[in-house]
Amino acid sequence: MGRGDIELETNKVYDHDDVADIEVPSTAHQISSDSWFQVGFILTTGINSAYVLGYSGTVMVPLGWTGGVVGLVLATIISLYANALIAHLHEYGGQRHIRYRDLAGFVYGKKVYSLTWALQYINLFMINTGYIILAGSALKATYVLFRDDGLLKLPYCIAIAGLVCAMFAICIPHLSALGIWLGFSTIFSLIYIIISFLLSLKDGLQSPPRDYNLPGDGFSKVFTIIGASANLVFAFNTGMLPEIQATIRQPVVKNMMNALYFQFTVGVLPLYLVTFTGYWAYGSSTSVYLLNSVNGPVWVKALANITAFLQSVIALHIFASPMYEFLDTKYGIKGSALNVKNMSFRIVVRGGYLAFNTFVSAFLPFLGDFMSLTGAISTFPLTFILANHMYLKAKKDKLTSSQKLWHWLNIGFFSIMSIAATIAAIRLISVDSKTYHVFADL
Repeated sequence: MGRGDIELETNKVYDHDDVADIEVPSTAHQISSDSWFQVGFILTTGINSAYVLGYSGTVMVPLGWTGGVVGLVLATIISLYANALIAHLHEYGGQRHIRYRDLAGFVYGKKVYSLTWALQYINLFMINTGYIILAGSALKATYVLFRDDGLLKLPYCIAIAGLVCAMFAICIPHLSALGIWLGFSTIFSLIYIIISFLLSLKDGLQSPPRDYNLPGDGFSKVFTIIGASANLVFAFNTGMLPEIQATIRQPVVKNMMNALYFQFTVGVLPLYLVTFTGYWAYGSSTSVYLLNSVNGPVWVKALANITAFLQSVIALHIFASPMYEFLDTKYGIKGSALNVKNMSFRIVVRGGYLAFNTFVSAFLPFLGDFMSLTGAISTFPLTFILANHMYLKAKKDKLTSSQKLWHWLNIGFFSIMSIAATIAAIRLISVDSKTYHVFADL
């Protein structure tokens, strides 16, 4: 049992050197089976999902060249650091922590276990809401290319996207089962990133000088800038690193660090490329969905939108997997994925979960606002505040005074940022709700 008195059913496993046994909580999903390279691709899939088509408009437009470039580079560095802290605690105390809430519960106790689970659930729910909005936006953008008659509205496209996501979730039982779909996801990402980059580059070379002034004035500008700071950390963090690390082979810390180095070096380059080029090409008028700004052959834009739609479906499954694992484990869903009981369970439970996700997506389809709110109320606490404090508590006897001060400064700074960004994000959603309406056709 962990020091936080969280009772978990565990199994004994051995690392490759048979030096020490590590307790692993029971789970209905597969663990310790993936190479660091596959896990690196999962992480890279997350940061280069169709969300990258929004960062030109949701990060660069509010922050401008200086704030946007410096902010993205700093967010990359601090995100790698924070994720490395979590990765190094994966086997803390002789127990493998395959869920974020398990790690928090082991370090702090039952109350923080429940709080962490709630924060993570909110985080992943809102990320998935964004993916469904993205997928719906991509479908609508594809339709408008061929028939701009206003019949297929965004809420209808979001409903179709939710249905496809549910079908995919029913067919893929767990995270490790993605297998070849990660390859498809990479291909889809490359297609829409390359098309977005080339069409933005073409438009930028052919366009007159752009306006790069920050939009808004007074308090409005301040709130927008603070909200964009939450988008910065949202771009690079999953809020489910222990769950992803659970799939990696031993040695889990070394392999996870390799995966993180891959994510934050090679993996971030496509994100930088499309984000900076998009803003350079269209300036402060850049759309929150970049493919709505680009000009080019219809079939090329259609291909980019279709691949963005398909990649969003795959990426959503990654971020929904902790919820699926929790439900499958709780209700003893094991064995063949094609078993009638297991299949029926996934249809009802996963289908119901995604149906509610889809309803929220259609009800408030404001992508940039959801990114800001997600970063503010869950990414900041989970990835930066909690990671630094857990590491401080776990390693307190091994840290120098200056190292302890460093972690406390991080905790204080990101706590202030979380509160400020939450206020800004709620204000943005309130303003957009009044400007448009629920179930808006954006």
